[in-house]
Amino acid sequence: MYKVKLEEFEGPLDLLLFLIKKDEIDIYDIPIAKITEQYLEYLEFLELLDLDIAGEFLVMAATLMHIKSKMLLPPEERPPEEAEEEDPRAELVRRLIEYKAFKEAAGQLQSLEARQRDLFHRPGDMDAVQIECGGEKFFEASLFDLISAFSVVLANVPKETFLEVIKEHVTVEQKIHDILHMLVEKPCFTIKDLFEKAKSKVEIVVIFLALLELMKTHSILAVQKELFGEIEIIRNPQSIEPAQWKPTT
Repeated sequence: MYKVKLEEFEGPLDLLLFLIKKDEIDIYDIPIAKITEQYLEYLEFLELLDLDIAGEFLVMAATLMHIKSKMLLPPEERPPEEAEEEDPRAELVRRLIEYKAFKEAAGQLQSLEARQRDLFHRPGDMDAVQIECGGEKFFEASLFDLISAFSVVLANVPKETFLEVIKEHVTVEQKIHDILHMLVEKPCFTIKDLFEKAKSKVEIVVIFLALLELMKTHSILAVQKELFGEIEIIRNPQSIEPAQWKPTT
């Protein structure tokens, strides 16, 4: 079975921060039941895609379930040793705030690096934070932005399409070449354009895996004009030619 390793992308704390930002939640007052439900939904999509889920994602799921169970228990029913404990979410909040601070610091260093590249510009250099394509500015989308878009595509596919039997065997390698050749014809296109011709649920999943593989090899970039906006796919100027592409393991 074809798998893409998630360690090349974000981890469980990134997913939690993504959900918090998406719903504009106060990080100091996380609605743990809601966040746990959404987190588990994302894990279901990762399993549907047959991605190689890192153990830390499952550990975080267990942590969220444990916190949720502790918060659902009435104070009078809690064991005496837990009755006077701090908010069960406190440790998770501390980890999120610390991780968020590190990510923001990394982003600032990345911006400084981009400014340095502007002063000593090399042809083909691309700002990893802010990207320009066709005169418009974009920002890189995360893995979880892609999963959100993928879930919308699946939700909008008619049931008869899911049940349709497709004789042609669709492979990740084939879809990778299709995506790269689409980018030869157009400098960028929306993720909707990519999925609109899919004829089955299997083909939708394979297209998504091809996207992840191309992102992992830095052949393409998934970008947005604004936070949680529509995702567009653009070619990385420093990427290899389609004929030279070889799948990673």
